[in-house]
Amino acid sequence: MKIYNTITRKKEEFKPIDENELKIYVCGPTVYNYFHIGNARPFVIFDTLRRYLEFKGYNVKYVQNFTDVDDKIINRAREEKLTVSQVSEKYIKEYFKDAGDLNIKNATVHPRVTENMEDIIQFISGLIEKGYAYVTDGDVYFDTKKFKDYGKLSRQNMNELDTGARVEVDSRKRNPMDFALWKAQKKEDEIAWEAPWGKGRPGWHIECSVMATKYLGETIDIHAGGQDLVFPHHENEVAQSEALTGKPFANYWMHNEFINIDNEKMSKSKGNFFMVRDILKEYEPEVVRFFLISGHYRSPINFSRDLMIQSKNALARLNNAKVNMEYFLSNAKESELQPEEADKIKEFMQYKDKFIESMEDDLNTADAISAVFELVREINSSMTDKSSRAFVQSSYDLFMELVGVLGILQKSKSEEVEDEVQKLVDERQLARKNRDFARADEIRDILKAKGITLEDTPQGVRIIREN
Repeated sequence: MKIYNTITRKKEEFKPIDENELKIYVCGPTVYNYFHIGNARPFVIFDTLRRYLEFKGYNVKYVQNFTDVDDKIINRAREEKLTVSQVSEKYIKEYFKDAGDLNIKNATVHPRVTENMEDIIQFISGLIEKGYAYVTDGDVYFDTKKFKDYGKLSRQNMNELDTGARVEVDSRKRNPMDFALWKAQKKEDEIAWEAPWGKGRPGWHIECSVMATKYLGETIDIHAGGQDLVFPHHENEVAQSEALTGKPFANYWMHNEFINIDNEKMSKSKGNFFMVRDILKEYEPEVVRFFLISGHYRSPINFSRDLMIQSKNALARLNNAKVNMEYFLSNAKESELQPEEADKIKEFMQYKDKFIESMEDDLNTADAISAVFELVREINSSMTDKSSRAFVQSSYDLFMELVGVLGILQKSKSEEVEDEVQKLVDERQLARKNRDFARADEIRDILKAKGITLEDTPQGVRIIREN
């Protein structure tokens, strides 16, 4: 497999540190809100990478953190009159809901900053002892001038950074680009922890270095995230990690490009800033996932209504192929694979080879999807009412194996029915809330025709199914 390595700016052959366990760290969300479509891209892309590596037979240890203490969380807690812990718990729960809808697998470990404070303090102490960090008024800063390779990931020139640094002027820093490892408590109501240099909380960058090394080791296989994290977040991770251990922090760095909204950069000021939660009210989760993997991860993609409709239609064609195969499977004669069918199965394998070849080429999901469509076209033209069960089953298994790597079309028919029922129940509740009783009654009748009765109780809607 070839991976484009951000630190070397070229595709390199992927060589794991340990063939028995691949170590991947992906930066997770700061949990003060629902995650937006831009966040969703790395979550889905690197979930697909993980699925592919597992498909190849690797045991993948996949770590994705939650930043559960941060200025944004503190501000949100003040706005909502909640504790920092209550805010973070709320949005961690919401993350799992939206991620689950997008069929993103849970990480092997989802560490939280607040659960690793002792390790963070110990890490910072080590940097101070080695002369890479200094204390000033209870704050601790990393001395970027002391780390000779600072800028190697982002290819930033230190002198240019110093002169053009768009950072807040702070006379307590030795150098403009020095960054906070620890922030002293400024207000009594701010969440804080005791440390040798004073009460406070960790800076953003130190968190990932600590959690990556704690759960994966001093050198990991792949560190991944969005392009916006290359500088300063990942650059600072490299500096503080390698300063402490003297070893490479990650052998491969993978970064996905941005999502534009109707050909414009997504931003709150432009009003084109969409939460996944809101998008899922209009589009099926699988359509959103399909859209996010339909282009190469290192190319920008454009989120628009037209492209979402295209994704919906493309996914529908794949789903129709699945339904057709399931129909043939349930109606096929009990017969063994015929010689000509065996030859066809061998022909089908060329599309699996194309799929693998695409995924091996720096996770080219766009070309991998094309290979799946070619396979579907061949299966559709080959399958008839006279096809043997063995032929249909082999074709179906091959198709499902490939779309499984992409994380799509994995729900069974019964699960799809359950989802549809729940959507109707939710829509009825909204109609009742809006006093649209005609629509609420219509939905009740639709469900009754399916053998489902709804009973409204003080605890919510009870769904009763006829035996």
